[in-house]
Amino acid sequence: MNPDLAFFIEVVLGGLFSGVMYALVAIGFVLIYKTSGVLNFAQGAMVLFAALTFVSLVERGLPVPAALAATLAVMVGVGLTVERTVLRPLVNQPPITLFMATLGVAYVIEGAAQLVWGTQVHALDLGIDDTPLDLAGVLVSRFDLFAAGVAGLMVAVLTLFFRYTRTGLAFRAVADDPLAALNAGLRLPRIWSAVWIASGIVALVAGLLWGARLGVQFSLSLVVLKALPVLVLGGFDSIAGAIVAGLIVGAAEKLSEVYLGPLIGSGIEGWIAYVAALAFLLIKASGLFGLRSVERA
Repeated sequence: MNPDLAFFIEVVLGGLFSGVMYALVAIGFVLIYKTSGVLNFAQGAMVLFAALTFVSLVERGLPVPAALAATLAVMVGVGLTVERTVLRPLVNQPPITLFMATLGVAYVIEGAAQLVWGTQVHALDLGIDDTPLDLAGVLVSRFDLFAAGVAGLMVAVLTLFFRYTRTGLAFRAVADDPLAALNAGLRLPRIWSAVWIASGIVALVAGLLWGARLGVQFSLSLVVLKALPVLVLGGFDSIAGAIVAGLIVGAAEKLSEVYLGPLIGSGIEGWIAYVAALAFLLIKASGLFGLRSVERA
């Protein structure tokens, strides 16, 4: 293969794999927003707490399967606690109030993580050797392939869950029209609790993957900022939009850094996604797959 073409493909694939990781974090936002209209800014703190809990339990001698099960139980408890103690009492409050509540929850979760597990940086090894794999002259990271596979499996499970299970159908009904779902006999508090549990599980998967890539440290919670352009581009209420937008953002970051960086300066990867999201807002504020709000006077 032509070396320039092989390099271009490597850059694109690296961006797409990063985009899958962004999308995984964004899906946690989408799950909450679809059913309750809350922009859950605490998702990044939940990602951090999940990764820190898992690696701390492993370092204390707990076998990996047991540590994974214990962390899963912890994240289920975190999701239920946040929904029942913070958000349920604020039902029908203005969106800005709910957003500020999740912002406060984020700091509480980060403080709890520091109090329980300390502030040290931890290395997280998932047993996947991060060495390049030669595919027809194109070098691809083994860990990136693994992470993309896990994220794809998570998306497939969520898709099947929403499409074929009673709880998933209830989620979709609440997302379409909460009042109609309530009149049909659906118990909204139970559904909101379930969706926060699902968000905690997504945070666990994202935390393990991002922790293995970046190390488990408190800056891991800032990965939530990478999900914001994805949400703007894909739509705050669309899982498919989060996936597509994540791929777009990831590829755009890598291509811009490699091909535009030498022309306009390095560091473009850190902000190009926000520029693209801002420009897209001017064209279609609801995002690629988001539902446009229609009001009749």
